[in-house]
Amino acid sequence: MTSPLLSGQLGPAFDLGMIFSVLDMFGIAVFAASGALAAAAKRQTFVTFTFFALVTGVGGGTVRDLLIGAPVFWIVNSSVLVVVLAVSVLLWITPQRWWQGRMLDWFDAVGLGAYGVFGAAKAMQYGVDPLPAVMMGVITACVGGIIRDVLAGVPSIILRPELYVTAAALASGSYVGLRLIAVDRPVAAVIAAIAGFALRGLAIRYNIALPAYRGGGQPED
Repeated sequence: MTSPLLSGQLGPAFDLGMIFSVLDMFGIAVFAASGALAAAAKRQTFVTFTFFALVTGVGGGTVRDLLIGAPVFWIVNSSVLVVVLAVSVLLWITPQRWWQGRMLDWFDAVGLGAYGVFGAAKAMQYGVDPLPAVMMGVITACVGGIIRDVLAGVPSIILRPELYVTAAALASGSYVGLRLIAVDRPVAAVIAAIAGFALRGLAIRYNIALPAYRGGGQPED
């Protein structure tokens, strides 16, 4: 049964709730994959593989749900855990050469767009005002990756030079902005997710970064 908070119609048989459910599961799957890949880089066991996939896939959404007063999604929907386990098994049994290079970054980029949009959309549907809803999208998209990096003992993704949080903010902010001007939710979701992914993808490909802080002048004697 589709939650009334995520239901709607686009045409006679188009369930809008299904769009956001798919977007949610897609974001969980790609973030779970990035977590499993981080464990693979450390040559970990399958149990650790699955744990990394779980905390990366659900970390951001868990924080979001706690902040907006929603039931924690993976506790009330066990299919989330099935998706995480399936992703872990897939990466465990496939050749490592399939996932070499910057594949983790690209999985992150896809998840960033999808999950940034879903986080903002869910926050708005729970009555959160537009600006905090944008922040909920950023939290949803970024916190899982931060937890993954801390557990893996590597520099956090948000401290690397190329754009990351900015891309998540573009995805969630675009969605909220488009909704405020009455763009249909499916159209707004697709445009915003693509925008977030495109910005993160450009940052990965061309090492695009915001200017770093250079200090506020010379200290006084």
